[in-house]
Amino acid sequence: MPKFTLESTYHLPVYRHRTYDAATPAEACRQAVEDDDWSAEKFDHETAGETYITGIWSGADAAYRAESITVPSQFHETIQRKAAHFQELFDQLVYVAEPIGLSRVNFERWLPKAIVVIEKAKAIIEERRDPDELTEPPGS
Repeated sequence: MPKFTLESTYHLPVYRHRTYDAATPAEACRQAVEDDDWSAEKFDHETAGETYITGIWSGADAAYRAESITVPSQFHETIQRKAAHFQELFDQLVYVAEPIGLSRVNFERWLPKAIVVIEKAKAIIEERRDPDELTEPPGS
């Protein structure tokens, strides 16, 4: 019977409680995200994330010694699977965002909503925060 060496991973949440002076909840959130002082960190063992596979190799004790094998996508971390699928859905939305086959009235109702969704998706893909407001069509 063949042997395989697998690297399994899970995320352990680390958190902190800190108070920020801010004019709005969004500003307080920005301050917290930008704050790099984790000296009072706490580990949350009660809510550790799912176990997922980050590497697989043929043979016993072969991690990083042999060529890695592609991990089947159903064993990836769920959030990564969602992100990859989100990209596919986003690509499909961009494709249909052109007025192919839509009546002018339906298109004019649909396009503003589609632009907002596309801009939010672009922000997520580019690891930016959501746009505060839409000022230009996508790709301009």
